[in-house]
Amino acid sequence: MAALNNDKSRTDILNRLKRAEGQLRGIQRMIEEGESCLPIATQMAAVRKALDSTYVRMTMCFMEQQLQDKLGTPTEGSPEMDDMFGEIEKLLGKIR
Repeated sequence: MAALNNDKSRTDILNRLKRAEGQLRGIQRMIEEGESCLPIATQMAAVRKALDSTYVRMTMCFMEQQLQDKLGTPTEGSPEMDDMFGEIEKLLGKIR
């Protein structure tokens, strides 16, 4: 399996995960402080959405890297490839 070797994508995914981690800590604090269930559930839904979008981004990175390895040509920077990957990412985002 391919490792994430694109620095920009790696940074983006790590930042998304750190943001979700902060949200989870906030939820823990809400529970500890006795917050009511509805705001906690709302925050949990937000974390799930953040993790889902991070998963889609990671999947796109994997696809880009695999295509680049198999085709032997860069997949980044080409307007056609960027458009195609953007459309695929939108489609993947709709199935969650």
